[in-house]
Amino acid sequence: MHSTAPLSASTAAASTASASTAAASTTSASTTHAAVTAPAVTSPAAAPARLTTIPTLPESLAHGGYIQRGSTAFWRVTLALFAAGFATFALLYCVQPILPVLSADFAISPATSSLALSCATAMLALGLLISGPLSDAFGRKNVMVTALLLASVCTLISTRMQSWQGILLLRMLMGLALSGVAAVAMSYLAEEIQPTQIAFAMGLYISGNSIGGMSGRLLTGVLTDFFGWRLALTAIGCCALAAALMFWKILPPSRHFRPLSLRPRSLMISLHLHWRDAALPWLFAEGFLLMGAFVTLFNYIGYRLMESPWQLSQAVVGLLSVVYLTGTWSSPKAGLMTARFGRAPVLLGFLGLMLAGLLLTMFNALWLVILGLLLFAAGFFAAHSVASSWIGPRAHRAKGQAASLYLFCYYLGSSLAGTLGGLFWHRFGWSGVGGFIALLLSLALLVGWRLRLAESRPAA
Repeated sequence: MHSTAPLSASTAAASTASASTAAASTTSASTTHAAVTAPAVTSPAAAPARLTTIPTLPESLAHGGYIQRGSTAFWRVTLALFAAGFATFALLYCVQPILPVLSADFAISPATSSLALSCATAMLALGLLISGPLSDAFGRKNVMVTALLLASVCTLISTRMQSWQGILLLRMLMGLALSGVAAVAMSYLAEEIQPTQIAFAMGLYISGNSIGGMSGRLLTGVLTDFFGWRLALTAIGCCALAAALMFWKILPPSRHFRPLSLRPRSLMISLHLHWRDAALPWLFAEGFLLMGAFVTLFNYIGYRLMESPWQLSQAVVGLLSVVYLTGTWSSPKAGLMTARFGRAPVLLGFLGLMLAGLLLTMFNALWLVILGLLLFAAGFFAAHSVASSWIGPRAHRAKGQAASLYLFCYYLGSSLAGTLGGLFWHRFGWSGVGGFIALLLSLALLVGWRLRLAESRPAA
């Protein structure tokens, strides 16, 4: 009869060592840990020595190879993507405060001058439909580095252009290039960061976006007063180029990226799966409504504050972009809150904060209006952080394409709702604009509630 007695202590130790070394070998494909995958321990005395090799795994390879919050790799990723977000939105919005200067310099109308911004954002939106699939095929870091370098170079060349058509062409090329950062950064974070910490990392990235958008406006406006718009844009371009080189140097290479085919059939299969998912289409709609509400408010609040009873100057109204700084706090805060309360409840809460801020802007007391802008901006950046960080974990295939679709709807909301808000302003004044934004946010709350129901359903 065969014995069924328990294993001896020495045999159990050897078995534990073998199991541990096997687990370590599957956690990392790095050849520097080949010693861990040596043959199973045959001597009980050797078991303790083998076990001591396991903790030598790099900190970024723990927990299935995902980058952990607090590790050196995590802060490298955070700093690199913060720099990328800063450069992206500084380049994109740096022309906004100097549109009157461009009108005078090139003898063009204000509407024509605004094309310097609208052409860039339009090309960015269109480019998102291309850059996501390209990053799914050629890698995340490669696409982002190339995009940042090209966008910086286009900005620097535009400062030497003597014709308005030449400047518009380079702004369009710059917007097209920047599409290779916006969506791809979301996909990189979704693949490389520990899944429970993606929302926090996305919040830090979006805080870089908010600071970049604010800094691009402020720096260009100030430098133009002293040195002219060409030197101001040169300074912005050089800062973006330095950020691109730093990004290239410190961003860790992808470990979980798996290339996909660019064949139309493969792209259509991925697209079909995204739209069949229980949550992704609603997230795309949420991006449209969020950005539509945000752009509409900040497009027309300046017109209101330059009227009676405040009659603020253009320079003071331009400083309102400082309220974007609330996003540097609320975005990572929202990421931490999702780990505790879940994505949908946090999204709904910050949408409510946006509504509260909108309500305060309806009063005549200036301090209440400014407080309302602070709350509205904080709520927007936090809600956008939650929605955008939801895309990667939800899309199990072609994450770059899914992120591109979200941001395409996001910028489409900026274009359509921002323009439509002007009709409400012309017809009904600020009360009409406020009512229109309230409608958008009410729809966003309904979509958020629908996402709460879909959160527990598996991805397609």
